[in-house]
Amino acid sequence: IKDEESGYNKNLFCIPKHYEEDLERVFIPHGLILDRTERLARDIMQDMGSHHIVALCVLKGGYKFFADLLDHIKALNQNGDKSVPVTVDFVRIKSYC
Repeated sequence: IKDEESGYNKNLFCIPKHYEEDLERVFIPHGLILDRTERLARDIMQDMGSHHIVALCVLKGGYKFFADLLDHIKALNQNGDKSVPVTVDFVRIKSYC
């Protein structure tokens, strides 16, 4: 997304009431995020070949993206011509500083 990107009008989306006053525009629609997450899963599967995948989730903020990414990888594993072993682990970080 370019710095000068103006985003989408919030009236094009269903915004929860408690965010209506705080939200001015939507820069990345949820559907686009889902599409890019699926593309990332496909890229990971292609790049890893038949190598074991070790997936590490940084809690607390990354769990939703991590779960969506693993769902796509799992679907590719089940529906593809090859199956790659995946190990999942979690780490909690006290501070990003």
